[in-house]
Amino acid sequence: MPERIPEEVVDQIRLNTDIVDVISEYVQLKKQGRNYFGLCPFHGENSPSFSVSPEKQIFHCFGCGAGGNVFTFLMDHNGMSFQESVASLGEKSDVQFEFSSPEEIEPGHVNLNEKAQLEGISLLEKLFHHLLMNTEEGHEALEYLLDRGFNESQLNQYHIGWALPGWETASKLLEKKGFDLSLMEEAGLLIKRDDGSYFDRFRNRIMFPIEDAKGRTVGFSGRIIKPEKNEPKYLNSPESPLFQKNTLLFNFHRARGPIRKEKYAVLFEGFADVIAASETVSNAVATMGTSLTKQHIQQIKRLTDTVVICYDGDNAGTEAAFKASRELASSGITVKVARLPNGMDPDDYIQKFGSGQFKSEIIQHASSLMAFKMWYLRTGKNLQTEDGRLSYINAVLPEISSLSSAVEKELYLKQLSDDTGVSFSSLEEQLKTYLPVQEDIQVRNEPIAPPPKKTSILKAYQRAERYLLAYMMTGNETAYTVQDMMEGLSFPSDDYQAIYTYLLAYVEEGGALEPGAFIEYLPDRHLRSQATELKMLELNAEVTKAELADYINELNKYRQVNVIRQKEAELKQAEQINDIKTATALGMEIFQLWKALKGQHR
Repeated sequence: MPERIPEEVVDQIRLNTDIVDVISEYVQLKKQGRNYFGLCPFHGENSPSFSVSPEKQIFHCFGCGAGGNVFTFLMDHNGMSFQESVASLGEKSDVQFEFSSPEEIEPGHVNLNEKAQLEGISLLEKLFHHLLMNTEEGHEALEYLLDRGFNESQLNQYHIGWALPGWETASKLLEKKGFDLSLMEEAGLLIKRDDGSYFDRFRNRIMFPIEDAKGRTVGFSGRIIKPEKNEPKYLNSPESPLFQKNTLLFNFHRARGPIRKEKYAVLFEGFADVIAASETVSNAVATMGTSLTKQHIQQIKRLTDTVVICYDGDNAGTEAAFKASRELASSGITVKVARLPNGMDPDDYIQKFGSGQFKSEIIQHASSLMAFKMWYLRTGKNLQTEDGRLSYINAVLPEISSLSSAVEKELYLKQLSDDTGVSFSSLEEQLKTYLPVQEDIQVRNEPIAPPPKKTSILKAYQRAERYLLAYMMTGNETAYTVQDMMEGLSFPSDDYQAIYTYLLAYVEEGGALEPGAFIEYLPDRHLRSQATELKMLELNAEVTKAELADYINELNKYRQVNVIRQKEAELKQAEQINDIKTATALGMEIFQLWKALKGQHR
């Protein structure tokens, strides 16, 4: 078991950490009023319902209910244990403390089979990298990569390696280290023979580790140097619970910070382009040989609302860029397209002109989406002919009609007029016949409004228990005051009663009800979500005993009404069996209870 981190250290780290700064590394937040809002990273959504409070140092999603403080955010988002989240934030804060290494910290929320698979993948990643950088067997592959323009810094940063041509190098190492080979097969490292033995999936290939959004290596892409007959140029890990191409974006965990800093992401077609451009373009990601998916777009959209597409300059790359631009634009993302000359791909351009010129001349001179569309729609059309000009006009006008800006419409109509020789006034008149292309309507940058409050009307006792607990969480003195006034009364909601019990235990143990502190004390995600929702309530700066007494009276009234309802059920049962004596006694008791209740709440 890892050594327990002292509470005073946890408190120091929390107080030295701004939850807005931490969550901003994962979610694009925009200030609205006192809080920040963004797209929830815990469920898919198009309208921001994820709120972060800098004052209370907590987060809460009004859509899925996720909530907590800065530690629980990292635990839930990155699959960390509490100790790992504290250690991660501690390294970034000014608090001096000797943290255990990640290997010594007990992992949380990780299933044992998945843990073993990740360890097996990590072992081979280290083996492959060592073979490439330090052995004679990897020398040819190393020279090949250096000749291709990669440098040793990039090879080390991305842990690029070399898989030996032998059939059982990896399988024997994994077996020797005590790994379950069937789990390694599920992880995509090995293939099972008919006789039950295993052999290596990756052989005689340059190995590129593929990491997920948490920075964990979950698979590989292997490139062959000298392709043989029927051998694919690239061989990826097969689909598995860990390796899912429709969600993986190469370099996403490294690019997260640079994307936030630069305020845009660069989208490449392949991971080799990301590595080649990494010295000057650190805000780049790439899909894993698949089309852009909704999951990919959702991840990018949480960090930025602008994407520069830089795909290969050949016909296939242009078609893929056009398709990706439509997908991104229809999700409300501002799209630019960086075009490469003479059918080059980014890697080729960088080898010839260098990564500095690539950024300054290609990325920073990316065309607007509409300019790219006009170039794309013009390709292959002969504007010297009437048919060619009409075809071009009929293709472009629907796209121009989708623009929300009158200035942009005029600008591109003038360009279309210049391209075709047709008068501006004629094109303007023709434009009126087109309805906007719905999927490409640009989303205006309107201020984010806080999510609508729940429309369900709370009963008096429900409102009372919510505000009573919320005020208790504002300070130890208020918590003790409410405890004394409750006199053994329980909360109607089981969840709130559990939070109340934990809250009293927390303050009894000496815990301070500072912003976000109590949340991490709660033992499960559901209670943390409930407590965070209460913490997001707008409260008065101070609460009087009279207000607290009103809330407690509502709870007491609810308890008394429940007793009366129970007695009325017993009366009905007595009348059904003709038990006159019991029915009479119950009737009198119910009368007295109602009388007392009305007297108390006049």
